Amino acid sequence: MRKVQEKSSCDTCGAVHNGLSLKIWGLIMLDRDGFRPNVGIILLNHKNQVFWGKRIRTHSWQFPQGGIDRGESPEQAMFRELHEEVGLHPEHVRIVARTREWLRYEVPDRYIRRDARGHYKGQKQIWYLLQLLGHDWDLNLRATNHPEFDAWRWNDYWVPLDVVVEFKRGVYEMALTELARYLPRPEPRNRFLRGGMRTRDNEGGSDNHMSRLPPSGSYELPPGASFEPEPRPMHPSHSGLQLDPINKH
Repeated sequence: MRKVQEKSSCDTCGAVHNGLSLKIWGLIMLDRDGFRPNVGIILLNHKNQVFWGKRIRTHSWQFPQGGIDRGESPEQAMFRELHEEVGLHPEHVRIVARTREWLRYEVPDRYIRRDARGHYKGQKQIWYLLQLLGHDWDLNLRATNHPEFDAWRWNDYWVPLDVVVEFKRGVYEMALTELARYLPRPEPRNRFLRGGMRTRDNEGGSDNHMSRLPPSGSYELPPGASFEPEPRPMHPSHSGLQLDPINKH
């Protein structure tokens, strides 16, 4: 793509427009309306539960997401963000679907760095629905030196929006609604086998299947994971967020 070096009237603020009406703020791409191209990821397990991550050092929970770098396609950015934030590689997942159009949200001025106000407005996102082909232990929140999450859990598909920072809730609802039609059929349980195991256990006159559970405190978790209580509803004053266009919010 050939770039046209056409200076805009706001060249004193560091924005440059090219032939596609994109402007560059530092190393950040913005469209003509001030939205940064971005991808969001909804990761499913075999039960159609979704990866639900707690943002590091905050009380907010969210899906993985991140900006699209110059020269990247949305799919390339999605796989890069998948590894950086969750530690997974392309072979660990299958793309089920993606949103047809960009979904946008605006970031309130109080979360935007002062020198970016008036230029950066928010994010426009393509959302991907992925199915995990690997195992829980393939996930790693410490795949890079700049982790986005400090805890995670599997949550029902319709996540509780009251624990999401307020200005993202509309986009979450739109993405979940659009992609819900593509949810795979959950894997059926083998009830006959499970019933047979219970029968054999009970024949011995004791709950032998209970004795096979690991002792308390010995459960192994994927790298970077932790047991967490149910996410608490977000209060605007407790979000702990401090956003600017260089971050991935």
